[in-house]
Amino acid sequence: MSAETSDPYLKISNLTKNFGNFTALRDISLEVFEKEFICFLGPSGCGKTTLLRAIAGLDIQTAGEIHQKGKDISALPPSERDFGIVFQSYALFPNLTILKNVAYGLENMKKDKAYIAKRVDELLELVGMPEQGDKHPAQLSGGQQQRVALARALATEPGLLLLDEPLSALDAKVRAHLRHEIKELQSKLGITTVMVTHDQEEALTMADRIVVMNNGVIEQVGTPFEIYREPASPFVADFIGTTNFIKGTLTNNGQVQVGGMTITVTGTSKDLSNGSEVLLCIRPEDVLTGSRADDADNKVESAIDHVEFLGSFHRVHMKPIAGDGTDFTVDVSVARAREMDLSLGAMLKVALPADHMNVYPSVS
Repeated sequence: MSAETSDPYLKISNLTKNFGNFTALRDISLEVFEKEFICFLGPSGCGKTTLLRAIAGLDIQTAGEIHQKGKDISALPPSERDFGIVFQSYALFPNLTILKNVAYGLENMKKDKAYIAKRVDELLELVGMPEQGDKHPAQLSGGQQQRVALARALATEPGLLLLDEPLSALDAKVRAHLRHEIKELQSKLGITTVMVTHDQEEALTMADRIVVMNNGVIEQVGTPFEIYREPASPFVADFIGTTNFIKGTLTNNGQVQVGGMTITVTGTSKDLSNGSEVLLCIRPEDVLTGSRADDADNKVESAIDHVEFLGSFHRVHMKPIAGDGTDFTVDVSVARAREMDLSLGAMLKVALPADHMNVYPSVS
């Protein structure tokens, strides 16, 4: 689902949140469109959970407005907002059965008993747990408990689903399986969803768009592809995936002097002038090796410093002969590694293609 030209389903305008003298969110503006799956991504303390809680009304913002489907909900208590929420800790009632947990919101709304029974059965079927209704939370695995929490959040048919790091307490295999299930379920129901995560893989695999946050501000909003291939800042490039950072000085004709090497780059910012200190970023998988480097620009004569085996590929740490702190890494698939000499000190023919490099003003 991509953002459309229609009015946003959720509109956040100039939102600021202070806790005493600490500013957790600073002038945040964001639009979320109907049926979108949005991920708030960033390190601990960046403000992503505070923003989610402001949307839910659990932490009212200090300034700014929130509109949901054209309605100003900025000052409404959580009970008067249209959302379902799933917490990291599941927050299930331990003394209630799974049926009662899922039915909780519907019972509070004074729904008819027959409707509640039918709705709960539908939801347990939806999350793949039709036979578990009579059990208590303690009898279920972590993944099963999270499915119940999801069913409970969906029970009242909310217009907005909020997920606060819903998978972080689960082990890696269960997490990978459940994120696929959640994304599939969200697509099937067409429910607008906002998820908080610090896990870049979760964001890349689940989100229609990612909101990268840092120190209470939004660094970049974009599709997973845009965030990964065209990071707006060194922070985004560093936080999403693995990146080589190479410091240099911009010279004439779109070239950067890096130690004893001259590297050709493309698409430098208009804010950069000759003599500017710059930071080059290139992904390890974009560095060309072997015969593929023959006809490429920016060939770098380098020796292998050390090699990390990471399962499906080797991460090769290179020391350019030109030196001066320009070390970088190259990812080499296991299949290609069989054809290459990756021994310590061996020379490896590599090239840094200009069209795969991003150039930023140098940061101290």
